[in-house]
Amino acid sequence: MRTKNLLMSLSIAASAALLPIASPAATSVNIDINIGPPPPRVIVAPQPRPGYIWAPGFWSWDGHRHVWQEGRWYRDRPGYVWVPERWDRRGDRWRFAQGHWDRDPHWHNKGKGWAKGHDR
Repeated sequence: MRTKNLLMSLSIAASAALLPIASPAATSVNIDINIGPPPPRVIVAPQPRPGYIWAPGFWSWDGHRHVWQEGRWYRDRPGYVWVPERWDRRGDRWRFAQGHWDRDPHWHNKGKGWAKGHDR
């Protein structure tokens, strides 16, 4: 009986170890609050850097107040555009939308990856 319990425990532990772990890139957290963010800060974007895009700063919520997050550089992803963080008003509440990469509508698939298309 004791061996059977031990084998069952080991089997459960091994199964749990093999379960896929959620990727942080796939997670999403909604923040809804009653306090709207302050106006965005007016900051001149730095000079472009080849191979990088500038993501502007934004107001985040630390659980008690809005906190300014400085802009930052991201390595460019051909075929994608950066959608910056933002606050959307929903009735009496404000919802934070996390920044993310989205497909560039001006690019189209040429069969082998993404190629720059013509503006329509």
